[in-house]
Amino acid sequence: MVERDGGGTTTYVDRGGSGVGGVIIGIAVLALVAIVAFFLLSQSRNDAMRTDAVTSAASSVANSASNAAESVGDAANSAADSVSR
Repeated sequence: MVERDGGGTTTYVDRGGSGVGGVIIGIAVLALVAIVAFFLLSQSRNDAMRTDAVTSAASSVANSASNAAESVGDAANSAADSVSR
């Protein structure tokens, strides 16, 4: 709005916007934050699942090695018993 009075002075009055642009930017920023949070949580969950899988596999290998060692020990005892008789 521009007002002119008789003294040659010009006054400019800026009424500003309606704020719709600010609301749209706010919603876009909020959506971006939600998307980033989703991906970070998803990555964390995948890392936990991967860690659990590796831990389970290592435990399985350790159990297999223990069972194999026990079987070898039993076989050695059996062989020793049969030789000593």
